[in-house]
Amino acid sequence: MQTPIARSYLFAPATRIERVPKALASGADAVIVDLEDAVAPGDKRSARDAIARSAQCAESVFVRINGPDTEWFEDDLKLCSELGVLGIVVPKSETSEQIRHAGSRARPGAILLPLIETAVGYANMAKVGATPGVQRLVFGSIDFQLDLGITGERDELLFFRSGMVLASTLAQLQPPVDGVTVDIENVERVRDDTLYAKRLGFGGKLCIHPKQIGTVNQCFSPSAEEMSWAKRVVEAAGAANGGAVQVDGKMIDRPVLVRAQAILTSQRASS
Repeated sequence: MQTPIARSYLFAPATRIERVPKALASGADAVIVDLEDAVAPGDKRSARDAIARSAQCAESVFVRINGPDTEWFEDDLKLCSELGVLGIVVPKSETSEQIRHAGSRARPGAILLPLIETAVGYANMAKVGATPGVQRLVFGSIDFQLDLGITGERDELLFFRSGMVLASTLAQLQPPVDGVTVDIENVERVRDDTLYAKRLGFGGKLCIHPKQIGTVNQCFSPSAEEMSWAKRVVEAAGAANGGAVQVDGKMIDRPVLVRAQAILTSQRASS
């Protein structure tokens, strides 16, 4: 069985390291212990020390380090190397050299997740995505809006989200991960944002609260209707033995069959 693609990435602040076991048991497909936005400048060192003392962090979590342009970057990488974390989330990723350097400091096989949060990072996505160790690109939509002076979240970012999906496909990466929904209590907003990202070709989403996980996982999993359709397509194509076939009044060609097979495969992987 193939390894399922992570649908949900839950942030846990490094300053509250006691939350990591709960985060790992929350149902999130992946947990990111955050050394960047969730930690004040004066707490960076103590936050690293807390991660180093946490047995749950070794080989089980991603760590979002501080950006390459900060004074904490190298110390964060040293921590990740010593602890042997599952992977490293690199904020403000802008060059292949930055990602390659992070990978050189990580354990063999560690996953690299570049956060695309700036105009420069977006312009260099192809090279960043082609860097060895990169599994998928992550959209830091809030910081990206700030960098470009964009105030809207949907149509205003459509071009950039679509570009990220295209770059990921060309680099043969897993589908990209969409940014956070800051409205924690509004489940319907989380659902709407996730389904929108899914329609555009994203395959996962960053989460800032456990309340968001169930909705995100559900949205990125095939629905009952999609499963039923996929089974009918595959069965009809098999019965036709290469001949022309229709399902629900529509012709089934190879791209449609491949999509149906992918739906069934993804369901088996996540079950």
